[in-house]
Parts: sequence; C-alpha cells; structure tokens
Amino acid sequence: MCGIAGYFGKRSISKESIERTLQNMRQRGPDFSDYFSKSYQNNLFVYLLHSRLSIIDLHPRSNQPLKIGDDIIIFNGEIYNYLELKENLISNKVNLTTNSDTEILLQYYKIYKEKCVDYFEGMWSFAIYNIAKQKLFLSRDRFAEKPLYFFQNANGIFFASEIKYLSSLTNKNFSPNINMLNKFISLGYKSIFKTKDTFFNEVKKLNNAENLLCDNNLKPNVIKYWKPKIKIDNKLSINEAIENTKKLLIDSVRLRMRSDVPLAFCLSGGVDSSGLASIATKELNCKIKTFSIIDSDNRYNEIKNIKSTILSLGCESEIIELSKNNFLENLKDLIQYHDGPVSTITQYVHSLLTNSISKNGYKVAIAGTAADEIFTGYYDHFLLHLYSIKKSKSFQKNLSYWKEHILGLLRNPNFQDPDLYIKNPKFRDHIYDGTKETSKFLLKPFPDNFDEENFTNNLLSNRRLNELFYENTPLILQQEDLNSMKYSIENRSPFLDKKLVEFAFSIPEEHLIQNGFGKYILRESLKGILDDNVRLDREKKGFNASINSLLNFNSKEVINYILNPSSAIFDLVDRLKFEKLLKNEYFPNHMSKFIFYVLSTKIFLDLNS
Repeated sequence: MCGIAGYFGKRSISKESIERTLQNMRQRGPDFSDYFSKSYQNNLFVYLLHSRLSIIDLHPRSNQPLKIGDDIIIFNGEIYNYLELKENLISNKVNLTTNSDTEILLQYYKIYKEKCVDYFEGMWSFAIYNIAKQKLFLSRDRFAEKPLYFFQNANGIFFASEIKYLSSLTNKNFSPNINMLNKFISLGYKSIFKTKDTFFNEVKKLNNAENLLCDNNLKPNVIKYWKPKIKIDNKLSINEAIENTKKLLIDSVRLRMRSDVPLAFCLSGGVDSSGLASIATKELNCKIKTFSIIDSDNRYNEIKNIKSTILSLGCESEIIELSKNNFLENLKDLIQYHDGPVSTITQYVHSLLTNSISKNGYKVAIAGTAADEIFTGYYDHFLLHLYSIKKSKSFQKNLSYWKEHILGLLRNPNFQDPDLYIKNPKFRDHIYDGTKETSKFLLKPFPDNFDEENFTNNLLSNRRLNELFYENTPLILQQEDLNSMKYSIENRSPFLDKKLVEFAFSIPEEHLIQNGFGKYILRESLKGILDDNVRLDREKKGFNASINSLLNFNSKEVINYILNPSSAIFDLVDRLKFEKLLKNEYFPNHMSKFIFYVLSTKIFLDLNS
C-alpha cells in the first residue's frame, strides 16, 4: 500500500516540487520513498514518484519505482492472488528477483500488456511507463478501492493518489468546485460519484475499472476494461447458492489475509464485519484482534451484538466510546487531509477507529464494506423484491414477513408502504433523502436530475449495482481509503471480490430475501460460523452516529463558529434559516445528515478560500 504521483508531458518539474510532493506522500507510505525521472530530446519529460507502506515482502528489494527492462512501475494496492500468478510465471521460466506482488504485476504487464488486469484479484491504482516507446499506462481496480486523480493541460498529464500531491507537483492551488459543493449540500453524498468531477475545478478522477493510455502525442485515452457479468441463474438452487457463497467468501478472506505485517478487524454489530472476523477465527484458525466504536445514542449503539461476537470468538478486542472531545478540531484536520468535505458522520467515526488501530501497531485493517449492496442488506431492497413477486403465489407470505419483522424497524417514512414500488417502480425519492425539506435552507437548490445506470431490467439487481458503483460504495471506499492512509493503514474489503460479486448477482432474487430476512444467502452461508444472536438479527442500525453525540449546539462557541457570517458557506446556505434550525433539540436522520453536509462544506471552503 502506497502513495503514487507522476507527470508525463512537455515541461520539467523542479527537484523542490518533487521533494515537497514526496514529503506530502509520507502518510500513505512512511517506510520508503523515491522517484524516477527521464527527459527526451523531443522535449518530453516523465516523472514517477512513490512512497511505500511495506505490507508484502518488507525487504528493500521491493522498493519502488521498480524497473524491469524498459518498463517501470509505481503501484498503490495489493494483488491478492499474486502467489498463484507467481506459480504461472515460474512455470514459464520467468526470472523473479523479489517476493512482492509489485514484480508479479509488472511481469504480467510485460506478457499481456493492458490485458494484464484481467488476471488480477485485488485493489490497485498504478502507473507503468515504457521508456523506449514513451507510453504511459494508468489503471484503477474494478471497484475503485484505490484512488487515482489526474489533471490535464496543454503541456501534459499529472496523476496522483491524492489531490494534494497534484497541487504540490504542479505548484498550483486548485479552486473549489462550487457546482459540486452545491450538489453535495443539496442532494447528499449519493449524488457526487456519477461523473469524473471532484470538489476541485480541473481535477478529475479515474473511475472504477478504467485504464488510461497515453503516448507521446499526450492525448489520453480512457478505456473501461470490465463490467460485472449480470445474468441470473434460475436453475441455481438455494443450497447451491449458500454453499458457493460460503466457499467464495472464505476464499476471499483467505486471500485478503495475506500479509507480512499484523492485521486487525473492524467490528460493528452487523452480519458483515462479524462474519469476516468469524471466518478468520473459525475457518482459517487465525488469532485476531477486533476494533469497535460505539455511540451512546441507542439508534446506532450496537454494543450488544459486538460483545456477542467477541465472546463467541474469544478474540482480543478494543471498544472505543464516541465522545464530543475535540470534534471540530478533529474534523478540520480530517477535511484538510481529505481535500474535500467529509461526507458523512460515519466517516468521521471511522477515522477515530483507524487512529486506534494505528496506535495499536497494526498496518492492515479488514472491513465489511459493500455486503449490503451485494447481498440485499437495505430495507428498500425488501420492497423492491415485493414489486418483483407482486403476481406470484409467494407475495402474500412475503408481505406478512415484512409486516411482522420489518415494518416496526423502519425509520424512513418512505418505506412504510409495502406497495411503494408496486404503485411507482421509478420511485427514488429516498436516494436524495429529505431534499424537499432541506432545500428551503439553500439559496440556490441544485436541480434534482436523478439518474441511474441501466445495468439490467431486474429492478432489485439494478438498484444494487447503482449503489455499488455510483452511490453508496464509492463514497465509503474513498473515505475509508483516506481515513486509513492518514494513519498509514491499509484497508481491505473481502466482499469486493470479482468472483464473489459476479456470483452474488447470479443468485435468483427469491433466494436472496427469505423468511423476512434480507441477506438471507449470506446469513445462511455463515451458519455455524457466526454467532446466531448476530446472524439472525434483522435490525439494521448501521455504522453511524448522531450529530448530537458529537457537537454541543448549546455551546455559544460552537454556534458562533458555525454561523460566522464571513464564511463562504453562506453564499450557498441561508444563514438566518440555518440558525433557526440549529436551535432544535433533536434532528431526524436526514436533517442530521444535512447539518453535517453544511458544516463539512463550510470547513472545506474556509480552508480553501
């Protein structure tokens, strides 16, 4: 796991800019840093910068940039199946000089060129440059676990793991993207990953499963190299679905536990993270330590399930209690590091968790990201399922399950009607939750142009895929990457395994939701592995917290800070109306989110004005 940055173009970069950038990159890679540079007679220049967080093959021989022949690589990520790929290379008489996945990646590129990514199971952003042919190849992994930003002008292309590296390398301060900020405040975080735009003008991001190719004409060509195979296998039995899910998930955890340094497990009260920790302990016979954080607000407190999992595994654990201490100072620091607003309270809480993991000496953390999107973990998934089976014999039985087990758990009023999608299959108001109410606090509300990618005609599958690639998961992955790398931690997500994801989307819908349970297949695949108190718990609290648990709105100091009239946030938000809002003693979930959006954006603008 590392930081990368580079440039390919018509101008030289000063040594001062390079050294400044490498210094900025130290949090992503504190163990070693170096760079490669070359100039050509045709007035072309290339620079490749790397900072290393040593996870696999700790020996200096695996430091980067790594050169083999005319090809040189800088790599951020992990190729989890590198040992299997290594066997193939050895059988083909390829001479290897390290035990790293970096060398395996580069050797596969030398054989298969841009098609090399088809062989990788992992997470990555990397740059490979061919010195003789003057060709640059950038790639980002299938699920966008590892970030890759770029800035292009007439002189060439700059690229980096974080936007601040682009600033230091270009010696340019990018201006805030007001349109994106207004979109974020108006519609929330689910709106901001539908394009390549970022919170800074001129800075773009490479999206999931994209390669960027650029030769000496300096005209980048972006290519989508993978889309998930979406074909429901109606012949698949429920037992086959359970057994295959179990096998694929155990295999994924096994691969993602490959490390030459200690690993930690993030543990909430849900099935996902608890299931991963249980697999590691009971199926792979590993001694683990878990890290959890809890909120005193009962809406989000999952301590009961957390303790059940810890007790059943007999593992070491650390539980952190959420507090108001230094919230604003911590948030400012986090936003400065993120180069953008911190999008949810959840991600602030997650940063406290990764800080604790780092202080305990760990360099790798395993998390349950994306299980909800893949295996139907959200309450609206049940309603989408009712739509799919509205004419079938099983409809009334499933409706009864919903009324008995789900209705009483719902906090979102949109989901109180079981006929929601039957009446209107295109209903998506909950995606941009509460915008009708929050828009009155805005000077110029962003137009609600909600759109969905059409992956498949199956309504539930299509919703899950949009959540996975454009709404929920991209935000979680982006902010978890930044939170973890701020403390030199590598974050791994076993549910984001290509084989597992594609298999999950082949499972017939009626298997996924059963007996009033979302994630039924996942739950059953963990039977005998995960404690039943957790496995059979239907309530979804989520890894979250209340704004009231973090900020004291009775404090004059807090209010004065938030409402400072000189802040640029009040070019977007009506100050007087927002002041009235803050006087409320309690905020429903959508208003709590909105207040956090405004506060986070205010801090970002104050830092970048």
